[in-house]
Amino acid sequence: MVLEALERAMDRRDEVFQEIDDSEDADEARRRVGQLLGVGELGSRVVLDMQVRRFTRDQRQNLVSRASELRSKLPEGR
Repeated sequence: MVLEALERAMDRRDEVFQEIDDSEDADEARRRVGQLLGVGELGSRVVLDMQVRRFTRDQRQNLVSRASELRSKLPEGR
């Protein structure tokens, strides 16, 4: 899930930034971030496309709340 990738990125933001900084290009950054977070290509693309302002405390809380709300609407076991 895309929101899960974003949550993981926010929880591990220092590591995400380090992986991006250590990458030669966007493709390598996408691979490294995906591997770090355990997400697929779509999840890593979304993380790399995310605006840095989304890492602020209030934006992180908004994302966590929204993800929780969406999870509660999913059938059990998903």
